[in-house]
Amino acid sequence: MKRNQSGFTLIEIAIVLVIIGLLLGGVLKGQELINSAKVKNLATDFKNIPVYIYGYQDKFRALPGDDAQVDTLHLAGISGVVAAASGVDGASPGNGVLEGAWNATAKAETHLFWQHVRMAGLAAGPTDVTTDIHPTNATGGKIGIASGSNTPITGLRGTYIICSDGILGKFVKQLDITMDDGVTNTGSMMAATTVSGGAPIANANIDDASSYLVCMGS
Repeated sequence: MKRNQSGFTLIEIAIVLVIIGLLLGGVLKGQELINSAKVKNLATDFKNIPVYIYGYQDKFRALPGDDAQVDTLHLAGISGVVAAASGVDGASPGNGVLEGAWNATAKAETHLFWQHVRMAGLAAGPTDVTTDIHPTNATGGKIGIASGSNTPITGLRGTYIICSDGILGKFVKQLDITMDDGVTNTGSMMAATTVSGGAPIANANIDDASSYLVCMGS
């Protein structure tokens, strides 16, 4: 007895392939949007810090973190406020320089910077300097600031150096295009392979899946 065999027609196969293509396209587009949002957030971090500095200086005529009168005048009466102590990480309070590495903790001026701008109402976040109160970026890395004389990346210049680590290579290149010249070892924004900095790394040597330190002079 002859039996009829069923199967997919060319039209049905074509429809399935179109649906699969649309789904893949949607997934890729969604991932692209997520990546773009992360780069935008990373760029915002770099843009916000100068705003904190100028806002604090406008209110108190002093540099946050380096403010020698923060506990006796400017933010007096706020529980827990800490002024930089002379000699801590080379600190000389009131000299207009943020002493300390960009990721220093305890009573380094670069760490106290975050307490001062937050207690002044310019930024949100914790203020207990007995813990690490550096903010984190969209990829979970640390954000910090130092004076230009203490830049972690060789050749990077600026009055202040803003740094953010733990940034994937694919974001590093997009971030440099957004903020600077698109070249990761020149200009006002550079990338290095370690949190302690060193020589800047060129675009061709950046691995999309590896993490980097990115700093910008301002």
